[in-house]
Amino acid sequence: MSPQSPFPTIDISPFLHPSPPWRLHSTCALLSAACAHPGFFYLANHNLPRALTDRVLALAREFFLDAPAAEKERIKRRDVGQGGNGGRGDGARGYQVIGDNVTGGKRDWHEAIDWYRPVREGEPFDEEEEEEEEEEECCAGGGGGGKGKGKGKTGSSKSGGGDRQGPPYELLKGVNAWPRYPEGFREAYEEYVDKMSELGTAVVRAMGLALGHGMDDVFVGNTRKSAWVMRAIGYPPLPGDGRAAGEDGGGVVSCGAHSDYGCVTLLLADETKGALQAWVETEGEEGRWVDVDPVEGALVVNVGDMMSRWSGGKWKATRHRVVHKGGGYRVSVPFFFEPDWDARVPGKEGEGDVIYGEYLEGKVKGNF
Repeated sequence: MSPQSPFPTIDISPFLHPSPPWRLHSTCALLSAACAHPGFFYLANHNLPRALTDRVLALAREFFLDAPAAEKERIKRRDVGQGGNGGRGDGARGYQVIGDNVTGGKRDWHEAIDWYRPVREGEPFDEEEEEEEEEEECCAGGGGGGKGKGKGKTGSSKSGGGDRQGPPYELLKGVNAWPRYPEGFREAYEEYVDKMSELGTAVVRAMGLALGHGMDDVFVGNTRKSAWVMRAIGYPPLPGDGRAAGEDGGGVVSCGAHSDYGCVTLLLADETKGALQAWVETEGEEGRWVDVDPVEGALVVNVGDMMSRWSGGKWKATRHRVVHKGGGYRVSVPFFFEPDWDARVPGKEGEGDVIYGEYLEGKVKGNF
């Protein structure tokens, strides 16, 4: 943590490798303090291969800047029941043009692709694969035994067969759409999902111990089938005087102020500075927006709404925003490590418990 930055750096390696109890508890003490205030921190020694993180960012940049318009249209997010071949839209998955995403009632100045954990076992990722499987099943008399490779515990790998429901899809219950350009996009991102799911489990294991629950009790037990969400986001420079207007939240911003929905957000971003900002409140001082600039080799991590509830309000789901004031094109890939779809999360004081999937559906409905 630099003298100018309120965001500490947490070494997560004790929870990725066999470590003595004193190292685990030392990490937990630092983690708990960071989650309580400011609710943002840097995560170091996370074991993500540098070649993979570089490739994930490079592929996203190439897609946003160079993909043909027809390719973006092919994987475009569509409302429930919309889209070709029976209505493949599920209101959430797919590519979003600039201004499609809404935060706080205002349109955000970014484009993105959203992916969600497949909601049914044996579910393929894209419509091309599904069409091929349906054709094979028809020719074989409807046997349903596709040839795809088995899906891992994170639901990241493609597989055939299964008991999926075809379109039209309900909200959040469609299939993920993957770019065919640039080449190798899907393979790299599937590998990234697996790595990030493992890392997310390590982080919530540390959080459980930090709150006195035991490493595998509350949080690991409620994220074994994490309803993860991943976004690739492209931020062009803000238009015209939007850069100045966005400073006080009165004009166009790259992404409006919000807190994240779930457990914990693990953010991979390019080297752009002066874009991501967190609202930091210090005792005796007025709150202020503070830049959360990238740190070489570290991820940016922040606490989500569900983790704040599970902590009984001890930990803070800090509001943050993106105001990309620079002249270049910023790319980031947040991975949201979330509770299981059917996880029951304690409500705020005076409120009942919530089922995470229902909570997520309510949030997504207000996003577009």
